[in-house]
Amino acid sequence: MPERLLQGALPAFVLTAALIAVVSLSTAGTASAAAPCQGPGAPKDTQTRCLTAIQVPGNRLREFDISFVNPDRAEYYLADRSNNGIDVLDTHNLTFKRRLGGFVGVAIVPGSITPANPFGTTDNGLSGPDGVASHGRWVYGGDGNSTLKVFDLDSPDVTALKQSVSTGGKARLDEMALTTNGKLLLAANNADDPPFGTLFNANGDDDVSNVSVIVRVGVSAAIIPPGNGLSIEQPSWDPNTQRFLVSVPQIANNPTGCSFTAAPSCEGGLLIVDPANLPAPTLVNGVVTSVIGAFDPTTNTGVLPLHACAPNGSTVGPNDNVLLGCSPDNVPDNTSTLVLNARTKNFANIGNITGSDEVWFNAGDNRYYTGSSAQLDADGNVTAVLGVIDGIQNLLLETVPQGSDSHSVAADFQRNRIFVPQAAPVALVGNGGDTTPVGQEICGSMNGCVAVYEDKGGDSDGDADADHQ
Repeated sequence: MPERLLQGALPAFVLTAALIAVVSLSTAGTASAAAPCQGPGAPKDTQTRCLTAIQVPGNRLREFDISFVNPDRAEYYLADRSNNGIDVLDTHNLTFKRRLGGFVGVAIVPGSITPANPFGTTDNGLSGPDGVASHGRWVYGGDGNSTLKVFDLDSPDVTALKQSVSTGGKARLDEMALTTNGKLLLAANNADDPPFGTLFNANGDDDVSNVSVIVRVGVSAAIIPPGNGLSIEQPSWDPNTQRFLVSVPQIANNPTGCSFTAAPSCEGGLLIVDPANLPAPTLVNGVVTSVIGAFDPTTNTGVLPLHACAPNGSTVGPNDNVLLGCSPDNVPDNTSTLVLNARTKNFANIGNITGSDEVWFNAGDNRYYTGSSAQLDADGNVTAVLGVIDGIQNLLLETVPQGSDSHSVAADFQRNRIFVPQAAPVALVGNGGDTTPVGQEICGSMNGCVAVYEDKGGDSDGDADADHQ
């Protein structure tokens, strides 16, 4: 994820000013913010309209991570660290349903709570939940203690957690992807050094959970050299090439002579994994690991160097294209988003949208949606937007303002609804909170929420036509 592993304290004067501002809002602006979908986050002149905001019970949303939609169950899942669980929302009725608990929640750096920083400093590398994915009755969530938690959605809350499987790492298990049949899952330990993936046997459509580790998946030290704080990020599954496609923010020698700390910066790569033909495992630091090297066009596997893209997000769209969420959080000169064909490796850069974390293709309207928390505006200022990209022509259609650090997005293609979490105000939750009024106006509350957007070309009842299913 582009989120920094340590989120430090606000300066005391900033925190004080923010508290004053929010108190003012809470007393003078409550009436105007009582209804959701207000302000710049709900423009009337865009195709993507704010439909409503779903309130999340419990603690105010300070920290959240990846989200996922299971359209067959009409459910949306949010990795809600603020409430130590995965929130389950109904994507048809647009209501909160339940919470799958048992995660470590927001990790606070010991000793970081002070009068100037009453909320403490968060360590995202040890927080959880993080990544989340679902197939059938099963939800998989990565935790801050390097475990994969497996939940049965057909079980009551008290017995829903069926397994907790360790990857053997030291930090969080982050983003993940499932094969179409739900039988294989690849998940990334992005905060370990060096980072690695784990290939799991997943449950598919089975009634009983029997998840197990197949092998650790590493990247050659010549490509991701240890000791530089590098990571691997969002994977996606391409059913046409039968490959996992994994974003890698930076790799060595791309271009030759590049640096991880100074200009010219090293750009990123795309890790292409064939789960049916992995390199023979060897012992790496005492762990059985299948190490993947440079890209091999004959096998369509390995790490493919990218140009002008240090990606976090990855999602497969039409015509076997994959959209990669490039970000200046990783490399300052990233000012566009990349679309790459998974077969030919031909690519196109989409201008005026950057800084994305999670990205999602919605087959219901043939559009990509980007959680762009580090978007650069015309003046070079960093802002947060929901990016909307035409998946056929690969053109940016529009951007919709979001609360700061709004980096998570998922869509229900059967109902053409897009879900974007919003954090509560910074003065109420500390770092990780929204430093703008946008999220509060979208939510109609000061607690954070999940905003629901809809393509105005969709059905009036919110359900897509049969040819979109």
